Amino acid sequence: MAIILGLESSCDETAAAIVRSDRTILSHALAGQEDHHRAFGGVVPEIAARAHVELMTPLVEAALADAGLKLDDVDAIAATAGPGLIGGVMVGLVTAKALAMASGKPLIAVNHLEGHALSPRLIDPDLAFPYLLLLVSGGHCQLLRVNNVGDYTRLATTIDDAVGEAFDKTAKILELGFPGGPAVERAAALGNARNVPLPRPLKGADEPHFSFAGLKSAVLRAHETGQYKIEDIAASFQQAVIDCLYDRITYTLDRIDPPAALVVAGGVAANLPIRDMLETLAGNRGMRFVAPPLWLCTDNGVMIAWAGAERFAMGLTDGLDFVARPRWPLDPEAAPARGAGVKA
Repeated sequence: MAIILGLESSCDETAAAIVRSDRTILSHALAGQEDHHRAFGGVVPEIAARAHVELMTPLVEAALADAGLKLDDVDAIAATAGPGLIGGVMVGLVTAKALAMASGKPLIAVNHLEGHALSPRLIDPDLAFPYLLLLVSGGHCQLLRVNNVGDYTRLATTIDDAVGEAFDKTAKILELGFPGGPAVERAAALGNARNVPLPRPLKGADEPHFSFAGLKSAVLRAHETGQYKIEDIAASFQQAVIDCLYDRITYTLDRIDPPAALVVAGGVAANLPIRDMLETLAGNRGMRFVAPPLWLCTDNGVMIAWAGAERFAMGLTDGLDFVARPRWPLDPEAAPARGAGVKA
């Protein structure tokens, strides 16, 4: 059984975790940066990178101590190498390189999106390849067929904003606080989703992709009228997102030979109404529905360590010259989607 140390620093969560290849989580040390960014209503890349520098080494030490291990006891060191805010990505990757060099252990450069994509397999050992993955986060909104470790077929992507970005910007417009996704969900629970007329971008369109920029702009216009309660706008926005996701996933399922399982991952996967809709959709289609526990949806070191374990089991390691990547699509061969702001 391999023991993998995983480091995560792609955005505003600094984390280190140790996972064994039998799916045992030996330790998980995480530090959020909400207090660093709250005054700005969003993540400031330079502030995030500086916080990662301060936090990463103590978190690695804490992860090893909590697991009762020394660095020599781990079999490989995995770190997010992209995509993400490049300053933060570099902090984690350089730390992993230094640890790998000092200990003589292999380095595993992990695609952050693959960390999300494989995280459900850590919790559910019965989740076999292939499966259909809805990857929803602050930077991405994609439908992918997960064929194997390192083998992905992108079926749909956003042509502008990611769904998590729309949640964050809606929270900022409505002055609900930071982080935005949970704040919008809390406000929506107190509102009426039928009270504010909002669009469903690309619903019914003859293409598989997502779009959320227009919805975000409609939230701004509705708020500026002063006619609607904040909670009603939040609820109507959240319902519009749910309707768009349902429509786009259904479009894709109608045109493919669907795998046995529908899986959701990424920060937005922690949204309970979205999970409920996906579970219902999967059930109606005769598919299993698999979602990580809420704590594993947001950025964390456990998913990076587990992705490292999956890659290590296949003999996939990387050289110390691996370069951090701000963009790193899971399916580099996917045909370009329309829109200048496509999130690969």
